[in-house]
Amino acid sequence: MAFTKKTVRDADVDGKRVLMRVDFNVPLKDGVVTDDTRVRAAVPTIQYLKEHNAKIILMSHLGRPKGDGPEPAFSLKPAAEKLAEVTGYDVKFVDDTYGEKAAEAVAALEPGDILVLENVRFDKREKKNDPEIAKTLASYGDIFVLDAFGTAHRAQGSVVGPAAYLPAYAGFLLEKEVDTLTSIFAEPERPFVAIVGGSKVSSKIGVLDHLIDSADTLIIGGGMAYTFFLAQGRSVGLSLKEEDWVERAGEMLKKAEEKGVKILLPIDNRVADHFGEDAVPEVVSSDAIPDDREGMDIGPETEKLYADAVKAAKTVFWNGPMGVFEFDNFAHGTEAVARAIADSDCTSIIGGGDSVAAINKFGLADKMSWISTGGGASMELVEGKALPGVEALLDA
Repeated sequence: MAFTKKTVRDADVDGKRVLMRVDFNVPLKDGVVTDDTRVRAAVPTIQYLKEHNAKIILMSHLGRPKGDGPEPAFSLKPAAEKLAEVTGYDVKFVDDTYGEKAAEAVAALEPGDILVLENVRFDKREKKNDPEIAKTLASYGDIFVLDAFGTAHRAQGSVVGPAAYLPAYAGFLLEKEVDTLTSIFAEPERPFVAIVGGSKVSSKIGVLDHLIDSADTLIIGGGMAYTFFLAQGRSVGLSLKEEDWVERAGEMLKKAEEKGVKILLPIDNRVADHFGEDAVPEVVSSDAIPDDREGMDIGPETEKLYADAVKAAKTVFWNGPMGVFEFDNFAHGTEAVARAIADSDCTSIIGGGDSVAAINKFGLADKMSWISTGGGASMELVEGKALPGVEALLDA
């Protein structure tokens, strides 16, 4: 299933001002970027534009500022510095987004220059997709390029707004993300194994439904497994559960059975007497979770079960951890699944969010076929939903 929108290759960018929405929503510690995955992901499009003599204006959000003005903790300056470090390019930064200072910085650009604007979310009108915001941003460019796949599912000022006023194209990252995530479900090489983890069934309901329609085996882990246990009539102790979604979980189990899709749930679990980094794990069968314990991770027998399923797969899609992987005592299950995928010959698609954080934590990124930069956007695409950012682009 080929990408159906025009890309930056279709645009004449020579000498033009190219306003580009990137996803530089990177983690910071003491003003330093701690994971530059998203910055690196934008480099191919930036490099192409620079080589083709464009004046490049980059914009992004970072974190969740209040929207009442500048907040130094959420400045994009560290991201601009990281881009300069990664590329070796001279990268300019302006601590303004919608004002005269930003307009002057744009006007001063020469072909090949790169300018990063300050955080678009320092003004609350950005998230409301205010037309005035869009007009201001559009005034900086002759062409709009969207390469922020991680925000393509948001109908916000800097994501869809400029496309109403400028010719709008996809960047290379957006093109590759959409192509990869749609093709895996259109024509996966089988057996196709999907692994879904995370805390809540409610947040992944559409994804789970869609996967039952397309996967051969669906592996479930993380906190959501306990809601499925309840649907099977099991006791889950103090484990995370969503009572309102038990019936729906039961319906999905039934649907999978009718379609001949194998669903794998944990057969043992690492449980603890409280939720904390210092909690001591105990391994118990899924049929014998004590009333005073909560499930925090899949157990060693489940790790083997899941690894065997991955080993037999030709295509694997993974979104969501198997447990509280942020705590080292409960990272074993997530690491086991990550290593099983890394050691496999399958085509592996990692669907954004915590799965990417886990892959990076265990140093396995180079062993994966494709790592998505978008959590929510990946999941909406997997569900078959249209992404507002993509829909706003020119058709090919």
